[in-house]
Amino acid sequence: MFTKILIANRGEIACRVIATAQKMGIQTVAVYSEADKEARHVQLADEAVLLGPAPSRESYLVAEKIIAAAKATGAQAIHPGYGFLSENTDFAKRCEDEGIAFIGPKAQSIAAMGDKIASKKLANEAKVNTIPGYNDAIDTAEQAVDIAKGIGYPVMIKASAGGGGKGLRVAFNDKEAFEGFTSCRNEARNSFGDDRVFIEKYVLEPRHIEIQILGDSHGNVVYLNERECSIQRRHQKVIEEAPSPFISDATRKAMGEQAVALAKAVKYQSAGTVEFVVGKDQDFYFLEMNTRLQVEHPVTECITGLDLVEQMIRVAAGEKLSFGQADVKRDGWAIECRINAEDPFRNFLPSTGRLVRFQPPQQTMFQGNTADLQGVRVDTGVQDGGEIPMFYDSMIAKLIVHGKDRNEAIAKMREALNGFVIRGISSNIPFQAALLAHPKFVSGQFNTGFIAEHYAQGFRAEDVPHDDHDFLAALAAFVRRKSRERAAGLSGQLPGYDVKIGQDYAVVELGQGGKNRYVSVHVDEFVGKPGVAQITIAGKTYAIESQSRLNDIRIQGICNGKPFTAQVERGTLKNPLALQVQHNGTRIEALVMSPRMAELHQLMPFKAPPDLSRFVLSPMPGLLVEVSVQPGQKVQAGERVAVIEAMKMENVLFASADGVVKKVVAAKGESLTVDQMIVEFE
Repeated sequence: MFTKILIANRGEIACRVIATAQKMGIQTVAVYSEADKEARHVQLADEAVLLGPAPSRESYLVAEKIIAAAKATGAQAIHPGYGFLSENTDFAKRCEDEGIAFIGPKAQSIAAMGDKIASKKLANEAKVNTIPGYNDAIDTAEQAVDIAKGIGYPVMIKASAGGGGKGLRVAFNDKEAFEGFTSCRNEARNSFGDDRVFIEKYVLEPRHIEIQILGDSHGNVVYLNERECSIQRRHQKVIEEAPSPFISDATRKAMGEQAVALAKAVKYQSAGTVEFVVGKDQDFYFLEMNTRLQVEHPVTECITGLDLVEQMIRVAAGEKLSFGQADVKRDGWAIECRINAEDPFRNFLPSTGRLVRFQPPQQTMFQGNTADLQGVRVDTGVQDGGEIPMFYDSMIAKLIVHGKDRNEAIAKMREALNGFVIRGISSNIPFQAALLAHPKFVSGQFNTGFIAEHYAQGFRAEDVPHDDHDFLAALAAFVRRKSRERAAGLSGQLPGYDVKIGQDYAVVELGQGGKNRYVSVHVDEFVGKPGVAQITIAGKTYAIESQSRLNDIRIQGICNGKPFTAQVERGTLKNPLALQVQHNGTRIEALVMSPRMAELHQLMPFKAPPDLSRFVLSPMPGLLVEVSVQPGQKVQAGERVAVIEAMKMENVLFASADGVVKKVVAAKGESLTVDQMIVEFE
């Protein structure tokens, strides 16, 4: 067995590999860029080596620097994680040539199956049913349009070396095919150093279900059941679960056996994933094979009790699998939510910066722990006060729960999301909460078009209806009353000017455009002990008990006999005196005041925000890679204005109305901040 391994990656996957290595008694070496010098994976590893500047093409994608780091530190093996060089044939071969074990499949297997075009051809030769398409590299956008028309719209344009949603577009017409091809090539070149692109037919209403396989160097291959990955936004997975609520045992067995047959055809060693498109009648088609560990591997670990990182390390060290197909368990139900640094209320634009607060929910399962334990697990590469840089992907953490069945897993996930505190940047937690509460998700009736269908106009606050909205107002009144009680107990108050606690309040929910909601609240005296109150709203009573402190964002307690977890904090963008209350994905901003103050508040005039329609502002921090207009140019609504690159993705800004460009304020190559002006119209 190895005594020291190097992890050629960053973030949560680097931390994940370190956790298993420590459990196995193996020393670890981290590598990092200048942007990651304070990162969590650097602190957790036994040693750390600086690779270079922040851009991945100058650090994490430079094979020579990683090989040199392994040699300098005496690492006997390299775990590539996922992304970066994990599916790079040349890197795997270089490791083999240098006498360093690559903790992954052999180079020839990556070449045969990791390349999307080559794997399609191999599957066809093996008479595996594949989706119609053009499986050779395409040279020009014009050629892409001709091929797309020949196949028939809609089509999927994909980077051959792609993964993680990078270098992938769906086109429904010639214009989208032309522009999608160009964007795919650019993203593929920047993310993978390989700009080959191919096209295939896009299957409508598909399910994305993948089979986890594991092979060793002795010819043994097993499948570890399936993962349901159909909840996707723009082809990036949002929620994954295992097993799938859709397929039958017969389909599961057929898919698993086909995945094993494909793996054996290329003498596959290590963990890998065979992805399938599954139709409504459970007919399935081979899509591609990911010759690496998957982001969503923890859900498989939960239901099988296997540590996949440990299995990868043991296989790379030449060990045989210690179990056969009949020994693979399928215990309970696991769900994973990807917590990303993006603002769901601003069309999921990237959000970078410092994590002012980062408090994950309490963990009861841990990385590398294969005990039969159902609970909560958090895989992350960040910590309180850490930085989310603009140079890499947007993932903050992965939240994983394991329950005895699907309904219990959903309930656990909703409660865990309630307790996940992230401040300083935006996250997609409200969106995750909305998905988990959606009736179609709960019933398991969804496909890969679920998000596009149900959130076609984007995501809005009203898309997260709360089953008892008055509970949020009651919780605001509870916290405010608790604050008043503490203030009233302070010594040294002047007679006649001391703080009065009171029992009658008004909760003013601050709405858009000055449209506020006013709720009358009565709070009974705290009964018997601190942290207990009875709150009445419109005839409904909320008996709330919580021992959380006033400066705690995460509030845990009991309401009407049922436990709850919510988040409450003072100060919002609209009003520094307001309370922000979050529960089950719904967030309100509320002022709690006396009834008389509420009457006066209703008389206050509303000040409209300034008109910014004449400006194109940067909606995110990022690099301005293109300005498509110039002063004096007439621009129509929907016309391309600029392109910003952030978190390895190109974001195109379009004109919202017809107009004439007065001034181009920002220059190509400039690093932009949020709301920085790019273009001004007359």
